[in-house]
Amino acid sequence: MRLVVVTGISGEGKTQALRFLEDMGFFCMDNMPPAMLQGLVDLCEDEGRVERAAVTMDARGMFFADIGNILDTFDAQGVPYELLFVDASDDVLIKRFKETRRTHPLTRDGRLHDALAQEREMLISLKERAHHVIDTSRMLTRELQEEMLRLFSGTSSGLELKVTAVSFGFKRGVPLDADLVFDVRFLPNPFYIEGLKEFSGLDQRVKDYVFSYPETEAFLAKTVDMLSYLLPYYKREGKRSLVVAFGCTGGMHRSVALADAVRIRLLELGIDCYGEHRDLQQEKSRFDT
Repeated sequence: MRLVVVTGISGEGKTQALRFLEDMGFFCMDNMPPAMLQGLVDLCEDEGRVERAAVTMDARGMFFADIGNILDTFDAQGVPYELLFVDASDDVLIKRFKETRRTHPLTRDGRLHDALAQEREMLISLKERAHHVIDTSRMLTRELQEEMLRLFSGTSSGLELKVTAVSFGFKRGVPLDADLVFDVRFLPNPFYIEGLKEFSGLDQRVKDYVFSYPETEAFLAKTVDMLSYLLPYYKREGKRSLVVAFGCTGGMHRSVALADAVRIRLLELGIDCYGEHRDLQQEKSRFDT
């Protein structure tokens, strides 16, 4: 099992780092008491279902002083772990606390500057033994993401962007999670063609009808070209999923044919794309009864 222990100064980005680890497939727990860490390792190894785990520990937790002893025990027993220390400069941390109006866990009746100094003193030995140190003082969120990927997934190219091409019917509303919505009701409707209306846009006969019009192929080419242009920029900004929705009246013919065609074209370009037809089964049930 790969175990990552994340610690550092309060307000520097531990929780965000843990979220990125979770996105990479780590089983994550925030602010775990050090005394529970051995139990987590034993549980994960006994069950054999967790290959990667990550936890955060900081001065908020009870018995935080025990963390050094726990890690000493791991070293003596040969338990593999990686200690990630996330840091930031005092001026940046003070600004973050002021902007968020959060209270530092060690402030009590003192000043924020004194609490930070006390916390640094508590953590100095952990920083010295850390396998990785990240300073987030001047980091954008996506830069932290890239650094986490470089350290813990072997890549700095960013998390893979998952594209889902969804078909739907406007009469049931636009999908709430759609990032881009295309209205394909401008295309001729197979519903009004005898012998086609009971078949979906996945049927070759319906596809042949929809794509027999030059505007359909033109729309498909322009849409795929636009998506190919946009996807690298979405990915650069840290977006991890993109839902592209195609709507027609009922969500059975035109939208299904177009969503499936976009999915196939993107796959041919080496872009991971999944298909989903939200209203197809409900529409088909009208003809099955």
